[in-house]
Amino acid sequence: MEDLSRRKLLALGALTGATVASGAAQAATFGNPDEPPQGAINSTPGALSNPGPQNPVLEGQFPSFQNPPATDVGDMPMLWSSFNIMPKRVQAGGWARQVTATEFPAATSVSAVNMRLGPGGVRELHWHLAGEWGLMTNGRCRVTLLDQQGRAYVQDVGPGDLWFFPAGCPHSLQGLGEDGCEFLIVFDNAFQSEFNTLLVTDWLAHTPPEVLGQNFGVSPSVFRNIPLHDLWIFQGKEPGPLAADQAMVASGGVPPEPFTFSLTATKPVKENAAGSIQLADSRTFKVSTTIAGAIETIRPGALRQMHWHPNADEWQYWIKGQGRMTVFNAGPRAHTIDFKAGDIGVVPKSQGHYIQNTGTEDVQVLAIFRAPEYQEVDLSDWLTHTPPQLVAQHLNIDPAELAKFPKSQLGIQPG
Repeated sequence: MEDLSRRKLLALGALTGATVASGAAQAATFGNPDEPPQGAINSTPGALSNPGPQNPVLEGQFPSFQNPPATDVGDMPMLWSSFNIMPKRVQAGGWARQVTATEFPAATSVSAVNMRLGPGGVRELHWHLAGEWGLMTNGRCRVTLLDQQGRAYVQDVGPGDLWFFPAGCPHSLQGLGEDGCEFLIVFDNAFQSEFNTLLVTDWLAHTPPEVLGQNFGVSPSVFRNIPLHDLWIFQGKEPGPLAADQAMVASGGVPPEPFTFSLTATKPVKENAAGSIQLADSRTFKVSTTIAGAIETIRPGALRQMHWHPNADEWQYWIKGQGRMTVFNAGPRAHTIDFKAGDIGVVPKSQGHYIQNTGTEDVQVLAIFRAPEYQEVDLSDWLTHTPPQLVAQHLNIDPAELAKFPKSQLGIQPG
């Protein structure tokens, strides 16, 4: 009798649970799936009002924070930051501002610097404990480097060109022409600071004169006028012709692979009317063994398709335009963020995401991965390479409709 009563109670509990689950399923609707319901569509004007203190400038930057899609759910780390809110360090030859994991905790793979060198401005001879990957965004710049085998490299770079300086390789940068240059630097260490580098002036100033004389085989008095404080970025003189500089340092031989690369001159790996993706990783830019980068151009109204990256976080630098990105994680968690030029985003490894161009001009985003090669899994590509009857049972979609899904990685879908 006791066992029978217990079985009845268990059965009643199961029935009640099924009824509750059924009610929840009926309450949820397409585009509004969560319980309790999320989003302004479920609320009232009175509940949505915000009578407290406000900063209209900041609120205007993030309309998706003020009125998230009803499909957003759960908590996620802040995946947005911006060079626009970072202080500049300014010296005679230019300026720099940076975003490391200290300022942006979600960026656990890389740190970055936005730097400007005026005409003739020099980022003094130095080296880092991390590898440095650079993208020229404006103007022209002369780069110098000495590799681990004592081979010198000197080259001029312009917009869309890259460089990669391996950790420990000394180098310099100088702005050219009437406009100088501006560029982005990415370090393959999330805590590498531009304001904490190994500078040639620092080392010499903190070495006894007699040691300097013995090291270089000259009188210690040769060093009597060296700077006692580092130069970092200083105003220099315009360098001479490139060929002349190259000839003057050629005695040690030429590196077998170039340390610069023209990203925007490459054939896009994905391209259609909706946009394009241009890629540089260790398969094409061979010296860049720790960082892969891609420039994604998304036309107005187009969508960077739903996808994820299984081998690395995606760190983003928004070069131009405005857009909206949604990131999806287990939980479920989904978070939508608005971006504009100069902003930075992060998508943790293997988390799904997509980007919508919400403006009237092209969006251009630089995507960086701390990995030797670029890897991507496209949602549509996956579903169309899974037996259609199995997908149909998951999604309640007619297999004939599934057959219309893109069967390759288009990358960018028209609006």
